[in-house]
Amino acid sequence: MRSSMSWEDLWPLLLDGTLDTLYMVGLAALFTVLIGLPTGVLLFISRANGLAPMPKLNALLGAVINIGRSLPFIVLLIALIPFTRLIVGTTLGSTAAIVPVTIGAFPFFARLTGKRARRGGLREN
Repeated sequence: MRSSMSWEDLWPLLLDGTLDTLYMVGLAALFTVLIGLPTGVLLFISRANGLAPMPKLNALLGAVINIGRSLPFIVLLIALIPFTRLIVGTTLGSTAAIVPVTIGAFPFFARLTGKRARRGGLREN
């Protein structure tokens, strides 16, 4: 079956889809960094030999991060439907997609931040 749409008809759709994708990914990345960076730093400083040892907080953060990293995204997406509706007011559309993408991505960023801090931060080879 062949579509009767020409490229002139498809370009606006392609542009809209690309802009929606950039909007979702851009805001999700921003919120992932805003949540994941402090979480990773807190995970680093609260470890047993960290700047402010807090073993219970470290264990809690570690558990949350490990659970977040192990959940398949589709399960997380469905589980977050009520939370997304509470935050955004809907579960459909580009804005609603930002919530589960952020919550799915921040544990990975937090773990990377904590590991990088343990290695000594940025240094040249």
